[in-house]
Amino acid sequence: MAGLRPEFPRPSAITLHQGTQRLEVAFDDGACFALPAELLRVYSPSAEVQGHSPEQAVLQVGKRGVQILGLEPVGHYALRPSFSDGHDSGLFSWDYLYHLGQNEARLWAEYEARLAAAGASRDPEGVAR
Repeated sequence: MAGLRPEFPRPSAITLHQGTQRLEVAFDDGACFALPAELLRVYSPSAEVQGHSPEQAVLQVGKRGVQILGLEPVGHYALRPSFSDGHDSGLFSWDYLYHLGQNEARLWAEYEARLAAAGASRDPEGVAR
């Protein structure tokens, strides 16, 4: 999913909502997704998060409350968000953002299951919810 495939819709509008920390992406096929910053952070396509194979993926813990501090366009195919925890190496292609939006509920469930299996939490260390 790294590169733009021609059959995937392209963004028609991108809005970062600072208050809710959601990245809203409207696509030219009419789909519109409001992706939480935490979801973007834990599913960053960077090698730091995904590794170089599925076996090397690193479970991201304690990312509840992470914020998007900035968005940098990369060519005509992706965005590079900067997160409040210092992470800024993920290139989110249009098709990857579309994938995250279409599969948000399943991805959240998988992430929470992996956290539970690891005895880990979405909460930063020292913060109880």
